[in-house]
Amino acid sequence: MLGVDPGLERMGYGFVTREGSRLVPGRYGLIETPRIGISDRLLLLHEGLLALIDEEQPTVLATEKLFFSVNKRTAMDVAKAVGVILLAGAERNLPWSELSPPEIKLGVVGNGAADKKQIQFMVTRLLGLTETPKPDDVADALAIAIARALRGV
Repeated sequence: MLGVDPGLERMGYGFVTREGSRLVPGRYGLIETPRIGISDRLLLLHEGLLALIDEEQPTVLATEKLFFSVNKRTAMDVAKAVGVILLAGAERNLPWSELSPPEIKLGVVGNGAADKKQIQFMVTRLLGLTETPKPDDVADALAIAIARALRGV
């Protein structure tokens, strides 16, 4: 399971495997882009994501459903990053799931209105990590992967 927290400057990713009732963390981190032209940033994200998919061989790709915020420019940039994620997944024949924030919170914490601290605590606990993954983009990506893994097939 590959969970991706879309972003243009920083894209969080996290791999999670479900073994029976146990969740096993895999590789997690960030793909970061420098402040360069948007098309070049999107290319870096695409290449980075393809490399991760090729190395880790996930069976499913999951992202968080976007909600437009007050800052429309940021939302549009994130939407462009989602397009890159979907393209990479399609190129590797990965089924894609899109989960809403309440679905992710419900899956990870058991409460669709959980706050960020509760989610981070449960990500750390469910994966048996010694510390909370940082930055938030990484913890969010792992939460997406966990929620999708717990959803089942």
